[in-house]
Amino acid sequence: MNKTSIDKQVAILMHGAEYGDAQIKEHMTQELRQRLAEGRPLRVYCGYDPTAPDLHLGHTVTMRKLRQFQDLGHQAIFVIGTFTALIGDPSDQDKARPRPSREQVEENARTYVQQAFKILDPERTEVRYNGEWLSKLTFEEIIDLAANFTVQQFLARDNFAGRYERGDPIWVHEFLYALMQGYDAVMLQTDVQLGATEQLFNLLAGRKIQEAFGQRPQICITFPILVGTDGRLRMSKSRGNYIGIDEPPEVMYGKVMSIPDEAMDNYFDLITRWSLEEIARIKAGLADGSIHPRDAKMRLAWEIVDSFHGHEAADAAQEHFRTVFQRRELPQEMP
Repeated sequence: MNKTSIDKQVAILMHGAEYGDAQIKEHMTQELRQRLAEGRPLRVYCGYDPTAPDLHLGHTVTMRKLRQFQDLGHQAIFVIGTFTALIGDPSDQDKARPRPSREQVEENARTYVQQAFKILDPERTEVRYNGEWLSKLTFEEIIDLAANFTVQQFLARDNFAGRYERGDPIWVHEFLYALMQGYDAVMLQTDVQLGATEQLFNLLAGRKIQEAFGQRPQICITFPILVGTDGRLRMSKSRGNYIGIDEPPEVMYGKVMSIPDEAMDNYFDLITRWSLEEIARIKAGLADGSIHPRDAKMRLAWEIVDSFHGHEAADAAQEHFRTVFQRRELPQEMP
């Protein structure tokens, strides 16, 4: 195990976490501290539904946290939601998601592992597909899972409550998503699950289902969304405000430079490899004027390109940006 102190591990692993409820955050922090005190590698997982073939920086928020767990000696489990994708997570939706075909899901999933290993350490990553166990559940077993929850609990969720009040459809299969994700935690016997703040209901469902199966409930760590290049809305390919992790270095660098200054903190906290001390130093410099926002953003752009393409590509992308956008010169190579 890594020799980093428990206090330091907690500070690193909870950095950027957001629950929308101070009591839940305090409770999860204490549970994490207790679990770390056991001195064994924790089993930490996050699931990714292959609803599109390409991952973008928004997906990497939890991947970066998985990597931090790995660097501290813990086991990461990268779950590809080949079954849950057939339902679609309703957490951030004000209407039902279109249901993809099984063939679409399988095609989208083909490159997920390769893309994820740009961040995760392959030697310390367990890759699983939740179709392995979810596709085998009997109707009786699904009823047993559903018996742990009430309809009122689901309707209390903001997205469902809004649709109910407006008279918009809420489909029964959408209720099943949280049950399926919760069952993932049982099958993987997880200590920790990562997700978005808006997915907290799903993660807490995992705790409840684990307890129903006689397992110790997992610790839930949730994070805010990464805003897109518009600086306001969730990063999304459909909105056109995304930065793909497979994009060319020059494109990636230029897109990062296009984000509004006020969005930089969101990126610093959620997707850089910088230490807590370095993040605090840059934020302080921006606040007191000793660091110019342009310089901080160029460093951020270099860091993001470097993390996916390496030093040389990051240097070249930065020089390309300076040549084309700052000096207004023609690039050395024209397309």
